[in-house]
Amino acid sequence: MFNKENQATAEIMNSNNIIGKGTTFTGNIETFGNIRIEGKVVGDVISKSKVAVGPSAVIEGKLLAQVAEVEGEVKGKVEVTDLLILKPTSKVSGDIYANKLTVESGAKFDGQCKMGQKNLKIELNTEKENGIKKLKEAV
Repeated sequence: MFNKENQATAEIMNSNNIIGKGTTFTGNIETFGNIRIEGKVVGDVISKSKVAVGPSAVIEGKLLAQVAEVEGEVKGKVEVTDLLILKPTSKVSGDIYANKLTVESGAKFDGQCKMGQKNLKIELNTEKENGIKKLKEAV
């Protein structure tokens, strides 16, 4: 049973999601796996893995991830627990919090930048809900 749980967790963490070019998604996105955004997202994007923001992408909301690579535009706070890479075509309008930051020549950001945020934790709503359910079951 323990091996099946580990296998299921590994599959979830290795899942890949794509919001394609020409697509507009309104609402918050939460995922354990990787996500690539080429279209527009109006809402927060939260991943326990990697978020790749393509050159045609626009995110209007918070971006929270373990690793993020931005080529497009983010209008909101960016929080990354490990590595944030701003590519030459990237444009960030909002504060940046990252443990490690790479800014390539041509990248633009308007906001404050704070590094070394080692205590930042990514928690998805589904985890919070499961925690509440477990607490209720224990009582």
